[in-house]
Amino acid sequence: MTTPDNWQKSSFSGFGDGNDCVELATTPDTIHLRESDTPATHLTTTPTPLAQLLHYIKTGAV
Repeated sequence: MTTPDNWQKSSFSGFGDGNDCVELATTPDTIHLRESDTPATHLTTTPTPLAQLLHYIKTGAV
């Protein structure tokens, strides 16, 4: 699996270069998420399951 090069820091992580944030990168049809404290470990998903997870988190509805 190819690891993306262009990681973006979450806007909810505050300012500076601290290691307290979630980062996101995309490749064609794939979304990669990682914690800046452990950049070698990341989750890989596609848009549909991630959208479903975020919907559940926001609403508590399945």
